[in-house]
Amino acid sequence: MTAEVNQSAPGQGPLTGLRILDMTTVIMGPYATQILADYGADVVKVEAPRGDTTRQIPPMRNPGMGCIFLHLNRNKKSVALDLRDADAVAAVFEIVADCDVLITNVRPAGLARLGITYDALRERRPDLIWISLVGFGSGGRYGGRPAYDDLIQGLTAVPSMLVAAGSEVPHYVPISFNDRAVGLHAAIALLAAVRHRDVTGEGQFVEVPMYETMVQFTLGEHLGGETFEPANGPMGYRRTLTRERRPYATKDGFLCLIVYTDAQWRNFLRIVGRSELMERDPRFESLLSRTEFADDLYVMLREELLQRTTAEWLAAFAESDIPAVPLHTLETALGDEHLADVGFFHTVDHPTEGRIRSMAVPTRWSGFEPAEPRPAPTLGEHTRELLSATSLPPETIERLVAGVDSREVAR
Repeated sequence: MTAEVNQSAPGQGPLTGLRILDMTTVIMGPYATQILADYGADVVKVEAPRGDTTRQIPPMRNPGMGCIFLHLNRNKKSVALDLRDADAVAAVFEIVADCDVLITNVRPAGLARLGITYDALRERRPDLIWISLVGFGSGGRYGGRPAYDDLIQGLTAVPSMLVAAGSEVPHYVPISFNDRAVGLHAAIALLAAVRHRDVTGEGQFVEVPMYETMVQFTLGEHLGGETFEPANGPMGYRRTLTRERRPYATKDGFLCLIVYTDAQWRNFLRIVGRSELMERDPRFESLLSRTEFADDLYVMLREELLQRTTAEWLAAFAESDIPAVPLHTLETALGDEHLADVGFFHTVDHPTEGRIRSMAVPTRWSGFEPAEPRPAPTLGEHTRELLSATSLPPETIERLVAGVDSREVAR
């Protein structure tokens, strides 16, 4: 069930007063700025004449308002500018003068060709913070190369690990988790830089590389024996790489289960009538031994779970404090009872797209309640409003507005 709410303007949040010029596209950057906008930051999104590419990803009701765009760009204002026009570049400089942060995933060399550099912008805003999202750190041989989620999954060995865990062929995880994880890192780095500026008065240039960030993300779990010099074992976390770690078939469905601690294993073995194994079988002795024999233990779980229905197991596990949930599909996740309890899904009225489903800010605060989100903007919806607050001549503003045809996004 989806709660119905009325659209209202964002209220005061913990980041109220922080103004961000968002020159990012696709997922990574927009996800970072969407989180900050949800907490009250004033995010001004600069888009090219055709708009962010996610505007074109279906399904959609109207051209330029694709579903992924709607979920990544709420609570933002859209300014459409053709940066091949010198006056549009001048407009960026004007807007920057009133911003705390610029965040971009355009490669620095590309912006430099337009005359948009950190040093140049600092002349307008000396304490400016520039967050540069790049594929690879500028100090390495990959610096300057483009990067996408699939490429980073490959370089961080995710498809290879899936084969080690049982897949027949290498494949990608079907979610842009690199984009979203690096987006979170970018939001954290941005706030850290703002904190530094609040203390010192100094802005700075911060580079957030996708590859290095996700190597840390992946190898923090899988560096294994290579943690030590010399290495004292293989790489990889054995418990998560076993081919037997997967949802378990029951008599009538599937169940996601983890039996991890001593107490959980003791309770599980009691439920299945094999309590003696905890004391007699050295494989169950400790977390160390259970990790070493992960394959054996997961096989045992797989065989035991086939003996009862999903409902029977869930009831037994709930009584014994063993973590277990049914396996959702995308469709059943939408109807999850817990999400209904906390009002996670809202229905809001979008001024051009009609009624749309929105997802709540997931955190809960004792002194702050997020306002109902302002729906994602149409392309260039706020161009005239934002440019009118600058010192650009009215005729220049009108020419820039007229020069970006929002219908281009449909072509």
